[in-house]
Amino acid sequence: MTQNQVIAIIVAVLAVVAAVVFYLKTQRSRRLRDRFGPEYDRAVSEAGSIRAESRLEKLERRVNKYNIRALEPSARDRYVQEWRQVQARFVDDPNNAVGAADRLLGEVMAARGYPVADFEQQADDLSVNHPLVIEHYRAGHTIAVRHAQGHATTEELRQALIHYRALFDELVDERTRAAVATRY
Repeated sequence: MTQNQVIAIIVAVLAVVAAVVFYLKTQRSRRLRDRFGPEYDRAVSEAGSIRAESRLEKLERRVNKYNIRALEPSARDRYVQEWRQVQARFVDDPNNAVGAADRLLGEVMAARGYPVADFEQQADDLSVNHPLVIEHYRAGHTIAVRHAQGHATTEELRQALIHYRALFDELVDERTRAAVATRY
Protein backbone atom coordinates (compact mmCIF):
# COMPACT_ATOMS: atom_id res chain seq x y z
CA MET A 1 0.00 0.00 0.00
CA THR A 2 1.44 3.34 -0.97
CA GLN A 3 1.64 6.41 1.21
CA ASN A 4 -0.98 8.14 -0.96
CA GLN A 5 -3.38 5.24 -0.51
CA VAL A 6 -2.92 5.34 3.29
CA ILE A 7 -3.56 9.08 3.28
CA ALA A 8 -6.67 8.59 1.13
CA ILE A 9 -8.01 5.95 3.52
CA ILE A 10 -7.36 8.17 6.56
CA VAL A 11 -9.08 11.10 4.85
CA ALA A 12 -12.05 8.88 3.95
CA VAL A 13 -12.34 7.56 7.50
CA LEU A 14 -12.16 11.10 8.91
CA ALA A 15 -14.86 12.22 6.48
CA VAL A 16 -17.13 9.35 7.55
CA VAL A 17 -16.52 10.14 11.25
CA ALA A 18 -17.27 13.83 10.63
CA ALA A 19 -20.48 12.91 8.80
CA VAL A 20 -21.60 10.62 11.63
CA VAL A 21 -20.85 13.29 14.26
CA PHE A 22 -22.75 15.89 12.22
CA TYR A 23 -25.71 13.52 11.80
CA LEU A 24 -25.84 12.73 15.53
CA LYS A 25 -25.63 16.43 16.42
CA THR A 26 -28.46 17.21 14.00
CA GLN A 27 -30.61 14.40 15.43
CA ARG A 28 -29.94 15.61 18.99
CA SER A 29 -30.97 19.14 18.04
CA ARG A 30 -34.09 17.93 16.25
CA ARG A 31 -35.14 15.74 19.20
CA LEU A 32 -34.68 18.57 21.70
CA ARG A 33 -36.45 21.08 19.43
CA ASP A 34 -39.39 18.67 19.09
CA ARG A 35 -39.45 17.96 22.83
CA PHE A 36 -39.14 21.53 24.11
CA GLY A 37 -40.75 23.52 21.30
CA PRO A 38 -40.58 27.27 21.98
CA GLU A 39 -38.54 26.63 25.12
CA TYR A 40 -35.74 25.23 22.94
CA ASP A 41 -35.60 28.45 20.93
CA ARG A 42 -35.62 30.51 24.12
CA ALA A 43 -32.75 28.49 25.62
CA VAL A 44 -30.69 28.72 22.43
CA SER A 45 -31.17 32.47 22.20
CA GLU A 46 -30.03 32.86 25.80
CA ALA A 47 -27.06 30.48 25.83
CA GLY A 48 -26.20 29.35 22.30
CA SER A 49 -27.04 25.94 20.89
CA ILE A 50 -24.34 23.78 22.46
CA ARG A 51 -24.79 25.09 26.00
CA ALA A 52 -28.58 25.21 25.66
CA GLU A 53 -28.82 21.64 24.40
CA SER A 54 -26.60 20.38 27.17
CA ARG A 55 -28.69 22.27 29.74
CA LEU A 56 -31.97 20.95 28.29
CA GLU A 57 -30.72 17.36 28.31
CA LYS A 58 -29.60 17.75 31.92
CA LEU A 59 -32.99 19.24 32.79
CA GLU A 60 -34.77 16.40 31.04
CA ARG A 61 -32.76 13.80 33.00
CA ARG A 62 -33.54 15.60 36.29
CA VAL A 63 -37.28 15.79 35.64
CA ASN A 64 -37.39 12.16 34.52
CA LYS A 65 -36.26 11.24 38.05
CA TYR A 66 -39.31 12.93 39.58
CA ASN A 67 -42.38 10.92 40.40
CA ILE A 68 -44.75 12.93 38.19
CA ARG A 69 -48.21 11.52 38.61
CA ALA A 70 -51.76 12.15 37.56
CA LEU A 71 -54.11 13.89 39.93
CA GLU A 72 -56.66 11.76 41.70
CA PRO A 73 -60.12 12.59 40.32
CA SER A 74 -61.24 14.04 43.66
CA ALA A 75 -58.14 16.26 43.86
CA ARG A 76 -58.62 17.35 40.26
CA ASP A 77 -62.24 18.30 40.95
CA ARG A 78 -61.22 20.20 44.10
CA TYR A 79 -58.52 22.16 42.23
CA VAL A 80 -60.91 23.00 39.40
CA GLN A 81 -63.43 24.28 41.95
CA GLU A 82 -60.74 26.32 43.70
CA TRP A 83 -59.71 27.81 40.35
CA ARG A 84 -63.29 28.86 39.68
CA GLN A 85 -63.35 30.59 43.07
CA VAL A 86 -60.08 32.41 42.27
CA GLN A 87 -61.55 33.62 38.99
CA ALA A 88 -64.76 34.74 40.69
CA ARG A 89 -62.74 36.56 43.34
CA PHE A 90 -60.97 38.55 40.62
CA VAL A 91 -64.06 40.67 40.01
CA ASP A 92 -64.06 42.08 43.56
CA ASP A 93 -60.39 41.67 44.47
CA PRO A 94 -58.05 41.49 41.45
CA ASN A 95 -55.01 42.32 43.62
CA ASN A 96 -55.32 39.16 45.72
CA ALA A 97 -56.73 36.88 43.01
CA VAL A 98 -53.43 36.72 41.13
CA GLY A 99 -51.57 35.72 44.29
CA ALA A 100 -54.20 33.08 45.00
CA ALA A 101 -53.83 31.75 41.45
CA ASP A 102 -50.06 31.54 41.87
CA ARG A 103 -50.42 29.66 45.17
CA LEU A 104 -52.97 27.27 43.64
CA LEU A 105 -50.61 26.51 40.76
CA GLY A 106 -47.93 25.68 43.32
CA GLU A 107 -50.30 23.28 45.08
CA VAL A 108 -51.21 21.55 41.82
CA MET A 109 -47.54 21.25 40.85
CA ALA A 110 -46.70 19.72 44.22
CA ALA A 111 -49.65 17.33 43.99
CA ARG A 112 -48.44 16.22 40.55
CA GLY A 113 -44.93 15.56 41.92
CA TYR A 114 -43.00 18.62 40.80
CA PRO A 115 -40.74 20.07 43.45
CA VAL A 116 -41.97 23.49 44.45
CA ALA A 117 -38.76 25.47 44.61
CA ASP A 118 -37.97 28.90 43.26
CA PHE A 119 -39.83 30.14 40.20
CA GLU A 120 -36.99 29.54 37.73
CA GLN A 121 -36.63 25.89 38.72
CA GLN A 122 -40.39 25.42 38.59
CA ALA A 123 -40.54 26.93 35.11
CA ASP A 124 -37.57 24.86 33.93
CA ASP A 125 -39.01 21.64 35.35
CA LEU A 126 -42.44 22.29 33.87
CA SER A 127 -40.93 23.05 30.46
CA VAL A 128 -39.95 19.39 30.06
CA ASN A 129 -43.54 18.09 30.04
CA HIS A 130 -45.45 21.28 29.25
CA PRO A 131 -43.34 23.15 26.69
CA LEU A 132 -46.22 24.78 24.87
CA VAL A 133 -47.65 26.61 27.89
CA ILE A 134 -44.55 27.42 29.92
CA GLU A 135 -44.32 30.89 28.37
CA HIS A 136 -47.76 31.59 29.81
CA TYR A 137 -46.44 30.74 33.26
CA ARG A 138 -43.43 33.01 32.75
CA ALA A 139 -45.63 35.87 31.47
CA GLY A 140 -48.06 35.52 34.36
CA HIS A 141 -45.22 35.48 36.86
CA THR A 142 -43.65 38.57 35.31
CA ILE A 143 -46.92 40.44 35.76
CA ALA A 144 -47.28 39.16 39.33
CA VAL A 145 -43.79 40.46 40.14
CA ARG A 146 -44.63 43.83 38.57
CA HIS A 147 -47.83 43.85 40.65
CA ALA A 148 -45.87 43.18 43.86
CA GLN A 149 -43.78 46.24 42.98
CA GLY A 150 -46.94 48.30 42.47
CA HIS A 151 -46.57 48.57 38.68
CA ALA A 152 -49.37 46.40 37.24
CA THR A 153 -52.76 47.60 36.09
CA THR A 154 -56.00 45.71 36.59
CA GLU A 155 -55.91 44.75 32.91
CA GLU A 156 -52.40 43.33 33.35
CA LEU A 157 -53.61 41.36 36.37
CA ARG A 158 -56.42 39.98 34.21
CA GLN A 159 -53.81 38.95 31.63
CA ALA A 160 -51.74 37.28 34.37
CA LEU A 161 -54.77 35.22 35.38
CA ILE A 162 -55.32 34.22 31.75
CA HIS A 163 -51.67 33.17 31.45
CA TYR A 164 -51.86 31.19 34.67
CA ARG A 165 -55.06 29.56 33.45
CA ALA A 166 -53.27 28.08 30.43
CA LEU A 167 -50.82 26.22 32.67
CA PHE A 168 -53.49 25.30 35.21
CA ASP A 169 -55.68 23.77 32.49
CA GLU A 170 -52.81 21.66 31.22
CA LEU A 171 -51.73 20.53 34.69
CA VAL A 172 -55.21 19.27 35.57
CA ASP A 173 -56.05 17.85 32.12
CA GLU A 174 -54.82 14.26 32.04
CA ARG A 175 -55.43 13.86 28.31
CA THR A 176 -52.87 16.58 27.61
CA ARG A 177 -50.40 15.04 30.01
CA ALA A 178 -50.80 11.62 28.47
CA ALA A 179 -50.33 13.04 24.96
CA VAL A 180 -47.14 14.81 25.99
CA ALA A 181 -45.78 11.72 27.75
CA THR A 182 -46.41 9.44 24.77
CA ARG A 183 -44.71 11.79 22.30
CA TYR A 184 -41.29 11.08 23.76
